[in-house]
Amino acid sequence: MTTTYPRQTARWEGALLALAQEARTPAADTPAPISDRLLCERAYRRCDAVIAEHGRTFYLASRLAPQAKRRGIRALYAFCRITDGIVDCEQAAAPAKEAALAAWRARALSPAPPLDDLVAVALADTRRRYHVPASYCEQLIAGVARDLYPARYQTFADLATYAYRVASTVGIMSLRIIGVAPGCSEQEALPYAIKLGLALQLTNILRDVGEDWRAGRVYLPTDELAAFGLCDEDLAGGQVDTRWRALMRFQIERTRTLYREAWPCVAMFDRDGRFAVAAACALYRAILDDIEAHDYDVFNRRAHIGAWGKLRRLPGVWIRSR
Repeated sequence: MTTTYPRQTARWEGALLALAQEARTPAADTPAPISDRLLCERAYRRCDAVIAEHGRTFYLASRLAPQAKRRGIRALYAFCRITDGIVDCEQAAAPAKEAALAAWRARALSPAPPLDDLVAVALADTRRRYHVPASYCEQLIAGVARDLYPARYQTFADLATYAYRVASTVGIMSLRIIGVAPGCSEQEALPYAIKLGLALQLTNILRDVGEDWRAGRVYLPTDELAAFGLCDEDLAGGQVDTRWRALMRFQIERTRTLYREAWPCVAMFDRDGRFAVAAACALYRAILDDIEAHDYDVFNRRAHIGAWGKLRRLPGVWIRSR
């Protein structure tokens, strides 16, 4: 079966850009300055520990940014990781997770977070320093909350809206933290940052098909599964056949196209943080190569790039990022 990947349509692109525009203006929720410098140091160290434990690829990429911006990016990632962890907790029922998520939202987005919640403290300090609107954090939490009661995505446009909320918002907030290059505006960079978030999230989705199925979640659009003659029984069986390979080639081609279309965003970041963004992009994109190298089997193994695979890519990434 041969399927041609269509050019991204303006329908979903315009809808996602509108969501981003809605959240851009900071409300009157800017956190107060945190005067206790030792508390701030402890808070950022806690974020480092969260990333070192749960995000090795991101941990490596973020090391390439200057210290101040690295701390802000890691505070943002730790906020995302804790939000995800609440929803992914297997020991709690959905209503309990929903209550925990609401409580976490109140702490994390408070202008004066509780001082014993170190990640919330680091996030508040980052939001104040870099003028990050709470609205983007709200959009992210709303996206993650969709997984409390898993729903299917009928079309790619539906999936793109979810991916925007849980991933593109992070890219947009990263623009605030790292900053844009001279002569470039955040408004100009927004469409590219949105696509970069989509590409990263789709990579996660393709890598985790089997793991997500076992957790009761299916992210692949229903109409695309049907177009390749696949259904839930095929996902449950985890069989890699001609239909599955064709579907995965289609998905990977689209995701790579999004990476290519998003690449101009790298040059729009301020120079001192550009390498870190380019590295995250390249290392995640390499996961697609690993999926192909293992015959599209994402049911019985989790695609990954080893430490040497990451390190050997960095010189080329540095050259491209300049």
